[in-house]
Amino acid sequence: MSADLSEAGGRELWARVRARIKAAVGEDVFTSWFARLELEEIVGDLVHLSAPTRFLCSWVQSNYSDRILEAFRQDAAEIGRLQITLRINGQARVKLAPAPEAQPSREAEAAPAQPVAAAPRLIRDTSAQKGDALSGSAIDPRMTFETFVAGGPNEIALGVARQVASAVTSGTVTFNPVYLHSTVGLGKSHLLNAIAHAAISADATRNVVYLTADHFMYHFITAVQRQSAIAFKEWLRRVDLLLIDDMQFLQGKSATEFGHTLGTLLTGAKQVVVAADSPPRDLEMLDERVRSRLSGGLVVPITTFDFELRRAIVQRRADQATSRFSVHFPAPVIDYISRAVVSHGRDLDGAVNRLVAANQLTGELITVPLAEKTLGDLIRARETRRVRIEDILRIVSRHYKVPRNELLSSRRSRDVVRPRQIAMYLAKALTSRSLPEIGRRFGGRDHTTVLHSVRKVEQMMRDDGELCQEIELLKRMLEE
Repeated sequence: MSADLSEAGGRELWARVRARIKAAVGEDVFTSWFARLELEEIVGDLVHLSAPTRFLCSWVQSNYSDRILEAFRQDAAEIGRLQITLRINGQARVKLAPAPEAQPSREAEAAPAQPVAAAPRLIRDTSAQKGDALSGSAIDPRMTFETFVAGGPNEIALGVARQVASAVTSGTVTFNPVYLHSTVGLGKSHLLNAIAHAAISADATRNVVYLTADHFMYHFITAVQRQSAIAFKEWLRRVDLLLIDDMQFLQGKSATEFGHTLGTLLTGAKQVVVAADSPPRDLEMLDERVRSRLSGGLVVPITTFDFELRRAIVQRRADQATSRFSVHFPAPVIDYISRAVVSHGRDLDGAVNRLVAANQLTGELITVPLAEKTLGDLIRARETRRVRIEDILRIVSRHYKVPRNELLSSRRSRDVVRPRQIAMYLAKALTSRSLPEIGRRFGGRDHTTVLHSVRKVEQMMRDDGELCQEIELLKRMLEE
């Protein structure tokens, strides 16, 4: 707390602020957005709150900061700024210092003031000037190369990640940019965090920043609002290693700004690593030049985990649970989880955690019948995975190299009509949408057009065995 506000006084002030906000927004809104906020400190005119998730940090800062400040000012008129940071394991990731009134000196406080949007955490910024460094996103201390479970589907990505971390410490660039892509839960974020950990551990003077796309976007938008966009750009251009996660969420002017920043970083031989859920060519919100630049680097896919890798992950998590909770995972249980839970790594972690919880709460031994009873929804979720029409359009567009907008257009050329009819057939076969609904999603067509397409594809499949195999391949791609 600040010198003129004790810790007890800060708690009392925060309690009054919470009561005012609750009365103003109502019980439901308060529970959704404010109940999990905690007061960390008040320094000068700056209030520092923390939240348990990155999304909550960004959402509250973007949508409710004025309301929170207004509630504080009713008791403390001098308060003028709000910072919300990520809270991990009950602790905020950064403590703040008041912003200087003038140009900061070399002897400024170790925790720099934020010139633009507040965000969870600076991983590493060794710029000569204090007070002009932005915050990056929080990194997970558990996500290191040592805790990454390697196997066939991810071994190339792991090797590239290790090489990038090593090259950064030696001041060289081998592949730039590096682009990792996969569906959710296959280890992209783990590798980005591991690169950051390894680079900083090997050379603490390197300026390494890890940013999720939503925080990059939030930083840029707030910088524009506060007329400090130039400082934001200059800060990014001093970064030695920039890691951007969840690139698919980047959109609007932030995507354009990333393109300019990417060009500058590459020209200056700086290292960029990007992770997303699809290849660069499918990131339609990015400018074509940016997609081309990303595609021109090293693009590394991480494929769906095979049984051997799933089993290695489950075994690692089971060993950790055994050492921590003194539980026993028999080999048949590990095999059962590895075969039954085939979605992604997070579900494998969740399966082990559920069995540990069941054992600790009931005392029941960890067996295959317990796993069948406890993990039923994880298995059913895979069996009944909901396919969306948007997924079908994306996969068909990519497979047949037909732009998505062409599939929805009125063009009648053969190279467009056949993929369009196959996409409508898949929408009828794999979704619960009615024919009129499918027609509306395919450029406002009526249900008779959809029905004609479905019957046409069924007829072609009876006459063409290769087409049957092709459509089965598309189905598998959609169900992965």
